[in-house]
Amino acid sequence: MINPARPLACFISAIALCIAPLFLLAQAPSDSGVTAIRAGKLFDAKAGKMVENQVILVHGEQIQQVGSNLPIPSGAKVIDLSKATVMPGFIDVHTHLNMNAGHGGPQGLTISVPRMALIGAKNARITLMAGFTTVRNLGAEGFSDVALRDAINDGDVIGPRMQVSGPMISITGGHGDDSILPFEFHATGDGVADGPDELRHKVRENIKYGADVIKFAASGGTMSKGDNPLLEAYSPEEMQILISEAHRQGRKVATHAHSALAIKDAVRAGVDSVEHGIFLDDEGIALMKQHGTYLVPTSFPLYWYMDNMASMHLPKYTEDKIKIILPVAKVSMANAFKSGVKVALGTDAGVYPHGLNGGEFWSMVKLGLTPTQALQAGTVNAADLMGWTDQVGSIEPGKFADIVAVQGDPLADISILEHVDFVMKGGVVYKGAQ
Repeated sequence: MINPARPLACFISAIALCIAPLFLLAQAPSDSGVTAIRAGKLFDAKAGKMVENQVILVHGEQIQQVGSNLPIPSGAKVIDLSKATVMPGFIDVHTHLNMNAGHGGPQGLTISVPRMALIGAKNARITLMAGFTTVRNLGAEGFSDVALRDAINDGDVIGPRMQVSGPMISITGGHGDDSILPFEFHATGDGVADGPDELRHKVRENIKYGADVIKFAASGGTMSKGDNPLLEAYSPEEMQILISEAHRQGRKVATHAHSALAIKDAVRAGVDSVEHGIFLDDEGIALMKQHGTYLVPTSFPLYWYMDNMASMHLPKYTEDKIKIILPVAKVSMANAFKSGVKVALGTDAGVYPHGLNGGEFWSMVKLGLTPTQALQAGTVNAADLMGWTDQVGSIEPGKFADIVAVQGDPLADISILEHVDFVMKGGVVYKGAQ
């Protein structure tokens, strides 16, 4: 007779064997609890400059000391990065870890919420290995991003620190609604809300189920059917209600906004960041500077899709929108960068393959930022937008030991940030120096 417990035991053993290599990659500090990192070059994100021959002392999860000629405690584990450039762990404030490229449109209908959570576990690890130790996940069905964040925090899954939004709030028929299925299915997106009362309720509901940040669609989008990225979705009054309610509950607000009018009305209503900003005009730029609003340009997809759109097998309505957006967006981003709008790095990873996040540094430089400005966008600026300047974004005592390194000088060749050699998160080495 077969022992019913045996198949379960075999299954658990098989899973353990599969995940064991992941945890072998993570190297904890020495028995003394101190790790000393010798940095040949170190990017001072706050000052925006490189300093040489630094020692970083890490105790537990945090950075203890940083400086030149620091004495290394007896018994400390030493990591020699004296021939590398050391930087704070990168921050991506616009990801979609719970989806893969190509999962929009009809194909997305075949993917369950539990499956999205498992897709997120895979992509979280990929993103961490690309050097991004912190992310803000903007939009996920069924609060699958909340589950992923909690699994990472509990140590069940390897991945970056996360802030998550849960479902994106959208008008009926807007960028966050489920507009693919025909009428008889009566399908509605998780985040759909119309009018003042529904908007207040939806903000409160998202927070109830774990949202750290609120995201809403102020305009139509690219991957969605039936909406128009040139038009405004919510009225100015609706935006003000949504944003004021979120702020009252202590949450920052990010808006998906392509339309020039939608951008300006969202900024006037007090939004914290404009995501994409495709049709951003001079008046919008002036308003963003006046209000201190961050632009999250998600510029790398503008280049990636030029070379890969044919292989993505996208619906025709999406291809048509992309062809309109690509040339305009590059001009808008270049104008915004030149004008001095505050910029935080966001990639929109998930609409293209995860792990390529470092390409955003290159594309921002291509559009006019200096390499130093691009690095700051992906470190101190991103931390400021997230409200986490006391925890991440720079290599300083008291902050999390989130540290990455590359061979070469990214200020001379920003593209080397697409291939990170060393990754430490919270004092644990996940890549390199083994």
